[in-house]
Amino acid sequence: MSAPKLLLVEDDTALAELVEYRFRGEGYDVRTTDDGDEALLLAAEDTPDLVLLDWMIGGTSGIEVCRRLRRNKSTAHVPIIMLTARHDEDDRVRGLETGADDYVTKPFSPRELIARVGAVLRRVRPALAGETITVGDLSLDPTAHRVARRGQAIKIGPTEFRLLRHFMEHPGRVFSRGQLLDAVWGSGSDIELRTVDVHIRRLRQAIALPGAPDPVRTVRSAGYALEGV
Repeated sequence: MSAPKLLLVEDDTALAELVEYRFRGEGYDVRTTDDGDEALLLAAEDTPDLVLLDWMIGGTSGIEVCRRLRRNKSTAHVPIIMLTARHDEDDRVRGLETGADDYVTKPFSPRELIARVGAVLRRVRPALAGETITVGDLSLDPTAHRVARRGQAIKIGPTEFRLLRHFMEHPGRVFSRGQLLDAVWGSGSDIELRTVDVHIRRLRQAIALPGAPDPVRTVRSAGYALEGV
């Protein structure tokens, strides 16, 4: 297996050197920048497996970099971990709502950061490698385009397949309709937001089994999430 590609966006030179050194020692291929605009260029040139993104950086802010990475179809599925000195709950919520998968406050232990990155990559690597993804009693084969629940094959449309795959690559995470629209249909799409609700309903119908709970959770005023059941 090739080395995981890590994009580190951090303007604290000493911290960036330490983090890069520790991750290289763990076998990661690390590229580093202290500038938000350059980070977007680097991600476009060679899609990373994961982005470590500081909130306060030069050029485009970290939160805006996160937003743009999520809107770009080629990087929409790339996990993002925010690194920041901000400790307020509102800031954490804002980062997660923008599209971050995790949030690490400074100062942090490099050992803990390595563990968190490893945990995220273990979750998404099956999808990156084209291997079967399993969440609860659902399994999805991205190569064969097959879905099963409790061992029973499920017929599912292409849009619902992409929607389910996105959910299964980020189990438990709440996505707004706009985020789902960007991830599944693409940021340039002129599809209306209510179309997302239609396909969520079709997805629920497709994966429903007698006596089995609905794994798609509606979060009022926020969006939808897939729970492991």
